Amino acid sequence: MMISDAIEDEDKWLAEGIAGIQHNAFYMHRALDSDNLREALKYSAQLLSELRTSRLSPHKYYELYMRAFDELRKLEMFFKEEERHGCSVMDLYELVQHAGNVLPRLYLLCTVGSVYIKSKEAPAKDVLKDLVEMCRAVQHPIRGLFLRSYLAQISRDKLPDIGSEYEGDGDTVMDAVEFVLQNFSEMNKLWVRMELQGPARVRDKMEKERNELRDLVGKNLHVLSQIEGIDLDLYKETVLPRVLEQVVNCKDELAQYYLMDCLIQVFPDEYHLQTLETLLGACPQLQPTVDIKTVLSQLMERLSSYAASSPEVLPEFLQVEAFAKLSAAIGKVIETQGDMPVVGAITLYVSLLTFTLRVHPDRLDYVDQVLGSCVKILSNKPKLEDSRATKQVVALLSAPLEKYSDIVTSLTLSNYPRVMDHLDSGTNKIMAMVIIQSIMTNQACVSSADKVDVLFELIKGLIKDLEGDSDDELDEEDFNEEQNSVARVIHVLYNDDPEEMLKIICTVRKHIMTGGPKRLPFTVPPLVFSALKLIRRLQNQDGDVAGEEDPATPKKIFQLLNQTIEALSYVPSPELALRLYLQCAEAANDCDLEPVAYDFFTQAFVLYEEEIADSKAQVTAIHLIIGTLQRTNVFGVENRDTLTHKATGYSAKLLKKPDQCRAVYACSHLFWVDDQDGIKDGERVLLCLKRALRIANAAQQMANVTRGSSGPVTLFVEILNKYLYYFEKGNPQITSAAIQGLIELIKTEMQSDTATPDQISDAFFACTLRYIQFQKQKGGAMGDKFDTIKV
Repeated sequence: MMISDAIEDEDKWLAEGIAGIQHNAFYMHRALDSDNLREALKYSAQLLSELRTSRLSPHKYYELYMRAFDELRKLEMFFKEEERHGCSVMDLYELVQHAGNVLPRLYLLCTVGSVYIKSKEAPAKDVLKDLVEMCRAVQHPIRGLFLRSYLAQISRDKLPDIGSEYEGDGDTVMDAVEFVLQNFSEMNKLWVRMELQGPARVRDKMEKERNELRDLVGKNLHVLSQIEGIDLDLYKETVLPRVLEQVVNCKDELAQYYLMDCLIQVFPDEYHLQTLETLLGACPQLQPTVDIKTVLSQLMERLSSYAASSPEVLPEFLQVEAFAKLSAAIGKVIETQGDMPVVGAITLYVSLLTFTLRVHPDRLDYVDQVLGSCVKILSNKPKLEDSRATKQVVALLSAPLEKYSDIVTSLTLSNYPRVMDHLDSGTNKIMAMVIIQSIMTNQACVSSADKVDVLFELIKGLIKDLEGDSDDELDEEDFNEEQNSVARVIHVLYNDDPEEMLKIICTVRKHIMTGGPKRLPFTVPPLVFSALKLIRRLQNQDGDVAGEEDPATPKKIFQLLNQTIEALSYVPSPELALRLYLQCAEAANDCDLEPVAYDFFTQAFVLYEEEIADSKAQVTAIHLIIGTLQRTNVFGVENRDTLTHKATGYSAKLLKKPDQCRAVYACSHLFWVDDQDGIKDGERVLLCLKRALRIANAAQQMANVTRGSSGPVTLFVEILNKYLYYFEKGNPQITSAAIQGLIELIKTEMQSDTATPDQISDAFFACTLRYIQFQKQKGGAMGDKFDTIKV
């Protein structure tokens, strides 16, 4: 209620002030029209007396000031026309000083002073000095600021600058600089004094009002930057020291932040670069509460843009040692402001790193130095819990990845992993994903074991459980994505030198084996396949390589693989381990290493026996074993017999009869390998097929007993197809009579009363018969062979 009353009162006072100005402006206009100087001065002074109020806020006072300002412009036009008022400008300058009140007197004096300078009847520097000194008579902050703002406004185009009509006859650029600096200094004092006025309860309101007035003070710095005569030397020797002196000595948080920001924005980047030491030297002297990180960040941003805009200026940055000065200044600021939050310190170093990457991208020692400074900041603190600070650390770590598309460059930075160690578990994973994304996007190649070691240390958040990890928080989909990303990284690690590649594989193994049961099923397979790729490059190398203490040979790598896959069987993930053992067995076969291949098959069978209990998994596993064994040709008779006997034995022991049947007839391929040196044991093929037929018969009978119908004849048709395959391949044990008998059996089963109609089985059988018919019609030896089968 009190606030709304105060606003209403202010509006009323503003309305009264505007009414007073309008009333006196009317009579002033009438006096101007009749060229009556005395009346014009009388009413203009009364009009300006309305600005003596202390009741209005800066925002409302500005409205009143603008009304008076418009009237003063008309009065100035009148003062310029001497023939109208008949008074010389010098006399006029004396005359207006007789106004009764100081504020109207000074506004009139500034207005006449503008005309006086323009007339050139007196040196500009004398008039300006007189005006800036006399304005000290008004010490009320708001009234004084607007008065001096008016002085700055009417004088800005009348300063004795280079190329200006007011230069010469003793008037120099230095006079213009002195005037603006003095006005700036006095305005800043008035502005700062506002903060000290009023009780604590209205401090917030005062702060807001002060913010509204800041542009009046900053305008002086803008005027300074527009003076053509201020060259680098003058700026370095006079302007910057004087401005900084005022900034530091005012000891006001708002003023210091705003004026430092203003200084950086209005003067040229080249000047900042050449006066970096002076500018940065003021930063630690500012109040501890000043947001110096934003000021310095803006300075570094401007200098970065300056360097990027023109490559020719880069030597200047080295010449002035910009990086060293900025780095030292940031350290001094952090040291001075002992209670600066971590987020503030890290933000400063993010800006410094951005500056370094843009200005000195080739100086990795600078980049590492910035990261090292961050490590010092973070090492004094516990684990980061502030989300803003964490975000800044991620920005810090991401910057080198974005700049150097080659991840290897970032891996040479010794302090990079040390910064990552200070991230919490969740953010560590996010950063690890960013690193992996960078590798995949840029198709970077990490080709040395040392670099791989550093890389996996960086992404350890994805490879093993870190302190503070919680299984409850783990989303399965996110976890799978993370582990698949690690797997992708393993696939892109490569070196042409087999020795170095083996070291890389050993390094990766060292890291991923700490991953625990959830991660190993994702990370072991890519490692195994990477090792198998290396084995194929080294194929047929078995002996020691001359001059190598620890040569990379297939045997050695297979030993490593055996130990690695064994870890999966303990996880447990037996189906995956079995698949990998079989892949290794096939690779050992290609390398002509019979004992190694036999050992891998043995491991696969042990897993099948002891670990795989699920019936579906058993079916898949036995077919994988049969398929792999069929492709191997390294075994002698004894070893092969042992393995094929095992495979056929396990096939016949599967839980479901149809699965038994299919596995047993698949085993027939172990005794008939259709290549030049392949095994061709027709009798054992026939034994397998007959055994499969018996199992199929048993399955039909069981179905008849339990369900009252014999079920479809699919198994018989499948066996028929196997008979036809071997018949076509020339197996002497497979006769047309056996095929004929099987066809008749299928037809009988299909016509049986207990048969279950099944369109798929019928279509399958019909297609098989059509195939026989097709072979007959082909003619030649194959046609004659099939001609004996009646369909």
